[in-house]
Amino acid sequence: MPVSPNELMNLAVSAAEDKKAMNIVALDLKEVSLIADYFVICHGNSDTQVQAIATEVRKRAQEAGTEIRGIEGMNSARWVLMDLGDVVVHIFHRDEREYYNIERLWSDAKVVENV
Repeated sequence: MPVSPNELMNLAVSAAEDKKAMNIVALDLKEVSLIADYFVICHGNSDTQVQAIATEVRKRAQEAGTEIRGIEGMNSARWVLMDLGDVVVHIFHRDEREYYNIERLWSDAKVVENV
């Protein structure tokens, strides 16, 4: 049975938490965009941590039977973008997150509480 978008978002958040991702934010995009139901945004403090977070999210999503539609940025580990279908995960290096500030770009979206 496929995982619901909400369950997938929680799975991505949990995987990021397990790898000590910083400042994890989930945005509910259902009322704002057709791109995805949720964005999960977080950052790591090193290239190695960014890659570890992305690897854990990919592993958990695959274990749950979710098709990974695409992953970009793993080699440079400055901004890893993971397309899980209804959930898009943005894993930044700390410096890049401050620069791009995508939470501000999507400020119309609701922040999911208790993630």
